[in-house]
Amino acid sequence: MKRSTVRLADGRELIYFDERDDAVRERPDLRELPPPPPASELRHDPLTDEWVAIAAHRQTRTFLPPADQCPLCPSRPGRSSEIPAYDYDVAVFENRFPSLSHRVADAAGHPEHEAGRSGYADVTPYTPARPGVGRCEVVCFTAEHDASFATLPPARVRTVVDALADRTAELSTLPGVEQVFCFENRGVEIGVTLHHPHGQIYAYPFVTPRTRALLAAARRHAEHTGGRNLYADVLAAERAAGDRVVAANEHWTAYVPAAARWPYEVHLAPHRRLPDLAALDDAERDAFGPLYLDVLRRFDALFDSPLGTPYIAAWHQAPVHADRELGYLHVQVFTVRRAADKLKFLAGSESAMGVFINDVRPEQAAVRLREL
Repeated sequence: MKRSTVRLADGRELIYFDERDDAVRERPDLRELPPPPPASELRHDPLTDEWVAIAAHRQTRTFLPPADQCPLCPSRPGRSSEIPAYDYDVAVFENRFPSLSHRVADAAGHPEHEAGRSGYADVTPYTPARPGVGRCEVVCFTAEHDASFATLPPARVRTVVDALADRTAELSTLPGVEQVFCFENRGVEIGVTLHHPHGQIYAYPFVTPRTRALLAAARRHAEHTGGRNLYADVLAAERAAGDRVVAANEHWTAYVPAAARWPYEVHLAPHRRLPDLAALDDAERDAFGPLYLDVLRRFDALFDSPLGTPYIAAWHQAPVHADRELGYLHVQVFTVRRAADKLKFLAGSESAMGVFINDVRPEQAAVRLREL
């Protein structure tokens, strides 16, 4: 794989990950663009001990443009996109409408290109505010607008995994970054604003609430079992039981969690405990693609939909600095669709109380996914 870095017209970074070593990426971005927006504002909710990003500039981001105006397709003569090249394999670039950024505004609202400068004042004595320092990137899986991740060949999945591992390692070195989150939103039901096959990476300046909950449970388990890893024990139990296992190979197992929150939810986990994507070895990276594609194709076969099944694929990685021994790399794939004509809405219990009510037994979901 060849890695090439260029700058877009407004100074944002773009990185090509090419499967050919002779690829040349010198075509410039010919657009005239305004400067990137400054970082969002983070406000701390004292009632939940959670940070909320206030990113009003994202209201103007591109929303479901027609295919011939897609900003993630390669550029072509007479039309420049976010990707200056006329073709590409995998491309990663700084989001034009980021929730988090290293470009922090000063007290007068002028962009400061040094993280850590802030003109934000506390909203109340109980609600401190600070700049949303971090980074948001877009990951384009293919130049083909009408493709999906499930239609990629295993070799391309390997390139994507290598790109995510590269970005995880590099973003983890940025000042202030505490957690790196790689994910894909697929389908308008999820809320995507671009149809082109792509994912995103968020480099957060804090450990997210979900990860803090996972680490707290893992810490309690380690204290009560003499240091055993909770996710490793859960994975071993699922592999031994077998009734919720969807598919597996030498290095990975895909299974429906026993307490799945979503109607159809699968975890894919390596058999070796690893903190993050960067720690995967070559054999594990090669083995991931065929199994992941198998799971995504089973998801697409669940419902008779010409656009495929909407899903979220979320990589759970250990924090950058703290509790890395408690984490366990895995990707969680789930759909918000519970039937061909029904969505799983996060209504009162889920949205207000955080208590999920699943309409499909995990064992039944596993059986159906195995049979597809």
